[in-house]
Amino acid sequence: MQYLAEGALWHSLTVSNEKPWHIFYLQSRHMKKIIIIVLFAIGIGLFFSFDLGDYLTLEALKASHSQFAALQAQSPWLVAAGFFVVYILVTALSLPGAVIMTLAGGALFGLWAGIVLISFASSIGATAAFLASRHVLRAGIQRRFGDKLSAINDGMAREGALYLFTLRLVPVFPFFLINLLMGLTSIRTVTFYWVSQVGMLAGTLVYVNAGTQLAQIDSLSDIVSPGLLLSFALLGVFPLAAKRAIHWVQKRRVYARKSHWKRPRAFDCNLIVIGGGAAGLVTAYIAAAVKAKVTLIEAHKMGGDCLNYGCVPSKALIKSAKLAHQMATADRYGLERTSPRFSFNAVMARIHEVIRNVEPHDSIERYTKLGVEVLQGYAKIIDPWTVEIALNEGGTRRLTTRSIVIATGARPLIPPLPGIEEVGYVTSDTLWEEFSKLDVAPPRLLVLGGGPIGCELAQSFARLGSRVVLVESGARIMIREDEEVSALARAVLEADGVTVLTGHKGLRCEKNNDGKILVVEHNGMEQRIGFDVLLCAVGRAARLTGYGLEELGIPTQRTVITNEFLETLYPNIFAAGDVAGPYQLTHIAAHQAWYAAVNALFGGLKKFKVDYSVAPWATFIDPEVARVGLNEQEARAKGIPYEVTRYELNDLDRAIADSVAHGFVKVLTVPGKDRILGVTIVGEHAGDLLAEFVLAMRHGLGLNKILGTIHTYPTLAEANKYAAGEWKRAHVPQRLLAWVERYHAWKRG
Repeated sequence: MQYLAEGALWHSLTVSNEKPWHIFYLQSRHMKKIIIIVLFAIGIGLFFSFDLGDYLTLEALKASHSQFAALQAQSPWLVAAGFFVVYILVTALSLPGAVIMTLAGGALFGLWAGIVLISFASSIGATAAFLASRHVLRAGIQRRFGDKLSAINDGMAREGALYLFTLRLVPVFPFFLINLLMGLTSIRTVTFYWVSQVGMLAGTLVYVNAGTQLAQIDSLSDIVSPGLLLSFALLGVFPLAAKRAIHWVQKRRVYARKSHWKRPRAFDCNLIVIGGGAAGLVTAYIAAAVKAKVTLIEAHKMGGDCLNYGCVPSKALIKSAKLAHQMATADRYGLERTSPRFSFNAVMARIHEVIRNVEPHDSIERYTKLGVEVLQGYAKIIDPWTVEIALNEGGTRRLTTRSIVIATGARPLIPPLPGIEEVGYVTSDTLWEEFSKLDVAPPRLLVLGGGPIGCELAQSFARLGSRVVLVESGARIMIREDEEVSALARAVLEADGVTVLTGHKGLRCEKNNDGKILVVEHNGMEQRIGFDVLLCAVGRAARLTGYGLEELGIPTQRTVITNEFLETLYPNIFAAGDVAGPYQLTHIAAHQAWYAAVNALFGGLKKFKVDYSVAPWATFIDPEVARVGLNEQEARAKGIPYEVTRYELNDLDRAIADSVAHGFVKVLTVPGKDRILGVTIVGEHAGDLLAEFVLAMRHGLGLNKILGTIHTYPTLAEANKYAAGEWKRAHVPQRLLAWVERYHAWKRG
């Protein structure tokens, strides 16, 4: 993939009737690799062919010391230059004998001259080995294991110099191995050189000094004593200890931003959680489970957006709409199709009943029984250890705490369209109350936004009788999915009567005698779309104001800015859920909550980096769209090579029996291997079917393992096994099968 990208770049420089420049470029790169490999092979071959290793032993050094000393006395500069070059070659080729040559440097040139010569020669040779590894090995390894090495690359970009310096201080680690491995990382060459120069100085000093006393050395153990190794080990620990000390000082400086802040000697709580949505509830649950004293503060409804406005009511709506659709298309099942007769008010009443039935799971009573103190009110962080609560029942209360988790969620984003306030609108938060007042579904519903929320609601209300127009400013709906998935989603929405307008940018809203109008721009022309109700579904914005973040100086952009441990600017204040990003999904909020709770309560002992490597999500249109890991457009954008395996659900027995034989399972794998990079499923119960692939990816199981697992017949879950079978069929070892065929022919006689 890297070469293809480079080829596209250089293709623009192609000259007619001449060989394309990118061909010369690629050939040059390959030639460099070949030259490096050949030179290394020649050097190593000569070393072992002429038994040069025999000269790089302690016995040989002591025997020939007097001869070299005499030669050095006659031609000091020539001997120094020769020694310098040979040392570079030995180090660059990663040959055994660098220790002996270091001793020889001390014996021949003395302490200070030996240190200067060997310090520079070893660093130059190490850098040559580093560059050779980078040119020959790095590209291939990064292409093959790039996803697994991403964390290492990020760490090296941030603290590569510190890691290298620590390793250089401890001679227990083979230096030649460090040279080669560092070449596979993203550390800069200049950084590698100067850190090596400084880091190897202590070891060089010890061995050069020992070389000045060559006559007293009988074996290398005389130099590398257990005490010396322990000293080096302690020396190697020093940078890490220094890093922790610096981190502690930085923390102190952060907390010293306000002179009047004073850290309490004792605390009312171990943890205060602000927000009773998915992230806040799970955080408080975990804290109570490990017997911490935790206070949860929620200003409005327990359960947050998911229970009251999002996941729960929308799925209840989708179920009612799907049943109405099945009644209208009952002839697919051999039944008489019928136009569903229903009270829209009753449909909305059922949704509220579903919310009430789920409410006890997130109630104050339940969490109080679990050991969580629940306060209803508005929280404001006064300083890093103090939270003030304006209680809903009146009055205020101040609590001190060791740690705070901000889990304030997000709210619907309202586009800044002129006139939108005058015409009025609903959001995914407010529609449940507003529509409960209606006897029939809105006759003309305009949905602004073609993301998951907009698509789900547009299809559902269309199935319940609304004439729905969905307006999306982008080129297609569900932009994060592959183009074929977006196209399929558009087709099913249009089949249900939704008018989908992509590439239409909202300009303004108007209200006149003709009713409410949205004016849009498409291909440079203005169009007017009439509606009765406008539903804004263009995204959600994190709730960032009113909690004291501004006064504390906690950085925010679209979300609260956190590090990989979910820490904010202050290491004892964390953020989780929609307010922290990067995903606005209930299950990701719960996932983050574990890291926030554990790091907040036990971070002084061990901190955990939040892991998003296997993050699934689903859009609950009909058919559902579910995904985990990479899809094709993401893999292409990141330059990650992949193979596609596809299984069509129109071949699945259970899907045919249920008259839902549409959709597919698409699996991206590492080329030539069964390791899963990502999966997209479009079809009935796709969100449920995805779980098997999520488990496989999380635990490193490949398609062969899925293929070898018994799946109940007939079920939709068999689609996963058949997708694995498609991969296996495409990777059958043809040569082996040819021999097997011959074997069977031989057995027949």
